Amino acid sequence: MKNMKNIQNQIKKIISKIMDIKKEEITETANIFTDLQVDSLDIIEIAMAIEEKFNIEIPDTVLEKFNTITFIVEYIQKNKK
Repeated sequence: MKNMKNIQNQIKKIISKIMDIKKEEITETANIFTDLQVDSLDIIEIAMAIEEKFNIEIPDTVLEKFNTITFIVEYIQKNKK
């Protein structure tokens, strides 16, 4: 569980930096496309930062499903090397 919280915090930090919003404004269940106004270019930048941070690959087909922090954390946990 601690690892999950750690991943959540790191994801929030990445998104807040790229989107220039406060980390506290990002909830685990917020839809990052509609609630946080992430567009297709932003999601690519976020995905690249996540790939680098967690040493994973994120296929384009998965990117469109990256709609909540919870989904992203679960994806990372399943695919982390």
